[in-house]
Amino acid sequence: MKVAVVGLGAVGGLIAARLAGAGHEVSALARGETLARVRERGLIVDSVGKRSVARIAVAADAAELGPQELVVVALKAPALAALAPQIAALLGPAGMVLPAMNGVPWWFMPAASPTEPPLESVDPGGRMLAALPIARVLGCVVHLSASCPEPGRVRHGFGERLIVGEPGGGESARVRAVCSALAEAGFEAEASTDVRREVWYKLWGNMTMNPVSALTGAESTAILEDPLVHAYMIRTMVEAAAIGGRIGCPISQSGEERMGLARKLGSFKTSMLQDALAGRPIELDALVTAVHEIGERVGVPTPNIGALLGLTRLMARQRGLYPARTA
Repeated sequence: MKVAVVGLGAVGGLIAARLAGAGHEVSALARGETLARVRERGLIVDSVGKRSVARIAVAADAAELGPQELVVVALKAPALAALAPQIAALLGPAGMVLPAMNGVPWWFMPAASPTEPPLESVDPGGRMLAALPIARVLGCVVHLSASCPEPGRVRHGFGERLIVGEPGGGESARVRAVCSALAEAGFEAEASTDVRREVWYKLWGNMTMNPVSALTGAESTAILEDPLVHAYMIRTMVEAAAIGGRIGCPISQSGEERMGLARKLGSFKTSMLQDALAGRPIELDALVTAVHEIGERVGVPTPNIGALLGLTRLMARQRGLYPARTA
C-alpha cells in the first residue's frame, strides 16, 4: 500500500516506521528540524528495548510526494485546519484519510446523519468537511502510548491497539485492507462496525484527566488519589456519558471502573500536560469544547464540563497556549 503520514511525531512516526518495516511504500509530510533529521539519518524508533531506523521519503510539500492510497493524519488538533489542503492534495482517486488523533474529529456529527451540521469547535464553517469529506475518511482510535523526545525520534511506550471503522458504521473492504496493513506492521488492528462509539469511549476516558493535569501540573496518580478532584471528574464523566447516550454512543462502564483502568497504567504525564509544559498549543477544543457544544446541541446540561472548559481555556489563554478571544 502507498501511504503518506502527515504529522511525523510520536504516533505518526511509529505508524510510519512500522508500515515501512512491513514493506509498504511510506512517505511523510514534515517540516523544520524533523524534515532535516529524517532526511539525514532516517526515522529512529525505540521500542521494547530495541532501536530501529526507517528510511522513508519526506517532503515539506504534498506535491513532492504524489497521490496516495492512504493518508495517515497524526497531527495535534490545532494544526489540522491549516494542513487540510495539503492532506487533500495527497489523496489519490480512491485515497483514504485515516486521522489517528485525539478527541472529537471533524466528521463525527455529520457521520451520524447527512443533515447534522459540523461542530464549530472542531470544524468552523465546515471547511474541514469540505476539504476532507466523509466518503474519503476512515475513523481511527489509537490505544497506545508513544513520545517524541526529539525531532525524528520516537519512543514507543505501551499498547499496540488501533481501531479502524467506517464513520457511518458497518463493514467494508477498505477497512479490512487498512487493518490488514496495520496488522502486518505489528499493530493490534481491530475493525469496528461502530467507530463513533469507540471514539466517544476513549474521549470519555481522557477528556477529564488531560485538562485537569494541564491545570494542576499533576501526573495521573496524584489526580486520581485526590478525593475532591476524583469526585469532580466522576461528575464530569456522568455528563459526558449522558451526551453519549443521546448521540448513539452509550457508555456501559462506570466512571469508577474507567479510573480503575487508568490506575493500572501507573503514573504518567498526559499529552495535554506535556504540551503545556513545552509551551505548545493544547488540544482543548477536540477534547472538551466539542463535548460542551454537543451537550448544548442535544439538550444535556453540562455544568461540570463547562467549568472544566472555562478554567482550562482561561489558563491556556493566559499562557499563550490557546487562541485569545476574538469576539
